Amino acid sequence: MTWPGAPHIGVLIVDDNPIVRGALRGILDGGDGVRVLGEAANGREGIAAARRLQPTVTLLDHRMPIADGLSVIATIAQYSSVLVLTSDDDAELIAGMLHQGARGYLVHGEFDPAELQRAVREVAGGRGWLSPVAASVAASMVRDQQARERSRHQQTERRAAARRHFGLTEREEDVMHLLCEGLSNASIAHRLRLTEKTVKNHLNHVFAKLQVRSRTEAVVRWTSIR
Repeated sequence: MTWPGAPHIGVLIVDDNPIVRGALRGILDGGDGVRVLGEAANGREGIAAARRLQPTVTLLDHRMPIADGLSVIATIAQYSSVLVLTSDDDAELIAGMLHQGARGYLVHGEFDPAELQRAVREVAGGRGWLSPVAASVAASMVRDQQARERSRHQQTERRAAARRHFGLTEREEDVMHLLCEGLSNASIAHRLRLTEKTVKNHLNHVFAKLQVRSRTEAVVRWTSIR
């Protein structure tokens, strides 16, 4: 949002504590191109104010009546970049806030006015700003995501190796994968958009290649090499 003469960073403060809102306004309003556009005392009011004011940055607390920060952040993030400003340093909460769209996360008592001002500018510029504990959680989230991607890649490789080992076609491997999930022939047919007769034919071929005589034996044989 801009005003005549010079661009400003419009800020919305969403916190149920009026003393905190007043302190934040005192730190930010009118300083270094920042203008506080409004305040809200709970998450529901925060959504309405963000929709109405379209602030550049919303300072969002978590523990609030009616609707807490985690429950509204995704909606507010549609109208504004969100900088979470709360006393909560719980790793699960931080991860949830970041996952739902927070660009920054500061913990009360762990920053000074200068850092708050810089955090607002960084978030307004599309960048991020995290307190040390939040940065640690973010790094852990990245590592977990990388681990999941490696796991998916390894699973894909194992499935390909199993298919090569038994000589299954790609469609037969698809049928076998769903069989391992416990699906019936009818459910497999529906999932793969095939007829039940076609599924039964595929399974007969699979049983022959795996050298088994039943669905249970097929699952045990297939999973033993994956």
